[in-house]
Amino acid sequence: MQHCSWRRILASIAIFFLIGSIWVMHSPNAYAYNNPELLPNTPTPVVDLAKSLTIVQEKGLVEDLEQFEAESGWKLRVLTQYDRTPGRAVINFWGLDDKSVLLVADSRGGNILSFSVGDAVYELLPRTFWIELQTRFGNLYFVREQGEDQAILEAMKTVKNCLRQGGCNVVPGLPREQWILTLITSVIGGVICGFAAQPRREGEIVAWQWALIFSPLWGILFLAFGIGPVVTRTSDFLPLFRNIVGFLIGALVAYLSPVFNRSSPSEM
Repeated sequence: MQHCSWRRILASIAIFFLIGSIWVMHSPNAYAYNNPELLPNTPTPVVDLAKSLTIVQEKGLVEDLEQFEAESGWKLRVLTQYDRTPGRAVINFWGLDDKSVLLVADSRGGNILSFSVGDAVYELLPRTFWIELQTRFGNLYFVREQGEDQAILEAMKTVKNCLRQGGCNVVPGLPREQWILTLITSVIGGVICGFAAQPRREGEIVAWQWALIFSPLWGILFLAFGIGPVVTRTSDFLPLFRNIVGFLIGALVAYLSPVFNRSSPSEM
């Protein structure tokens, strides 16, 4: 009986793999890795298979990318796809090389943007730049508010501007969501600094020693995560000023919290 049960299990596994192999062999062409027939017969830097761009937008982007390539030598290409993809056929179609950047927009994933970047481009725009570029313009919130067309156009505009100025370590510009995060870290850094600076001995006004001991913590929050992302992405003074004020207010409130605690019982 035991041998029969093992035979049934092995037969079930064999049937499972057989069905799976048949499904793979008869899977639709949408999942093929190389579909050159999807590409146009005439050369163009933009292939909009998903129709993410309007006719006017596509025409303007084509002219812009061709002019940019003629001026700078950098080859920027855009491919939008949905249910079918040309796959590796785009490499030969566009002649992608070390000075090429390929933007692929595909709305089937969580982030619609992905990039294929040549080695020469990485010397001016590091990998962290492309990760930030993808998360800023390709996320679902940006696409939902601005549209797929703006995600593509803004991403390519950023790449062109950075290549023109000789490279970028970070994506220029400070979105409101990112600034709010820097403001929060600035305030938290101020709170930690204020608590550390509270006097612990009679006659002491500020506990500088404790503030210095905790300086690596509040310094990282305020300088690295509160000020650094602002000054590296924008020359606007207002967000920098707000973060400094947020740090000072957080430090002052935390520093004076013992005074508030002592005064509240006396009022009762």
